[in-house]
Amino acid sequence: MMEIQQLNYEIRSKAIERVPKRDIERLSVSWFNKDLSYSGVSDTMYMILPTPGCSWALGNSGGCTMCSYISDSPMVKINSNKLFELFKEEFEKYELTDYTVIKIFVSGSFLNPLELDIESRDKILKYLSENEHIKEIVVESRPEYIKKDDLEDIFSIIGDKLFEISIGLESADDFTRDIKINKGFTKKDFEEGISIVKGLKNKHDIKSKAYILVKPILTNEKEAIDDAIKTAIYCDKIGVDRLSFTPVTVHRGTLLEFLWKRKAYQPSWIWSCVEIINNIRENITIPSLMDTSGFGSRRGPYNCKKCNKDLKHLIIDSNLKQSQIEYECNCKNEWHGIIESADLNKSKTFIKHLPLI
Repeated sequence: MMEIQQLNYEIRSKAIERVPKRDIERLSVSWFNKDLSYSGVSDTMYMILPTPGCSWALGNSGGCTMCSYISDSPMVKINSNKLFELFKEEFEKYELTDYTVIKIFVSGSFLNPLELDIESRDKILKYLSENEHIKEIVVESRPEYIKKDDLEDIFSIIGDKLFEISIGLESADDFTRDIKINKGFTKKDFEEGISIVKGLKNKHDIKSKAYILVKPILTNEKEAIDDAIKTAIYCDKIGVDRLSFTPVTVHRGTLLEFLWKRKAYQPSWIWSCVEIINNIRENITIPSLMDTSGFGSRRGPYNCKKCNKDLKHLIIDSNLKQSQIEYECNCKNEWHGIIESADLNKSKTFIKHLPLI
């Protein structure tokens, strides 16, 4: 298994070397859409801010095997005033409604001061605290950066606004998370982070969300479905507030892409995502969302040309309504055959080992 980790590190290092230098101004992005908030379907602003990048990906680990967001980061420290200026430029593009959610992505951990310095963090939060339309603030963080004192500092700024921390657990299975994904934290780390959030609920409007990866490397279609469902049940049991399933889309410059190009990996069927959704809707009460990025593309979840688009729209609708999905297509028979036979469905070629590059 060390061979997997070594290969992951080498691929990541080469990918980082190839990243061209870009103007910081061109790395800030935002868009506006409808999404499911804690109050129902609400207008939501999504914003990506340039920061030095994920510390885990930049370290000796090489980061997670499926993620290339580090390639979208400047990988240099950005002046606090400049970052806040970029934030304001993106924020002021939109006319807000009475109940607006903002989701801030930094291609890493919002709560890691080495990625987003405290001065920048507090400037952004103070600005949001003064806007009456912003009701929910959603950020992402690895669990080791979730600290009670830091959260108290945050709420001293944002007051009674809702604050959600999204954590990429990916899988509750230790082998899958550690070896296949190279996540770099334990289930105990995750549970401690969730415990800190739960401990502040009596004082603040704080929530937690877990990202669950659908079909990491070295995983067949049936295993992917089972692991996602088991992970969701685990998250519900320990008190996570919401779930977000992330079916793999093949990112450039990753170990996952390396395997995909050698026909040793294939993203999940969209039917598998539907199976997960319908099972979760029956067995779990907390809100659950399914990301549809990359659906129907060569690098993303795929069924057939006839149903890809229909199912993508049905899943988006299911996210908003928290409803099950009913749909039939002839390609479902092929998917059923793969699931029932537990075909590896990762490759038609037997790979004895992963050659280092």
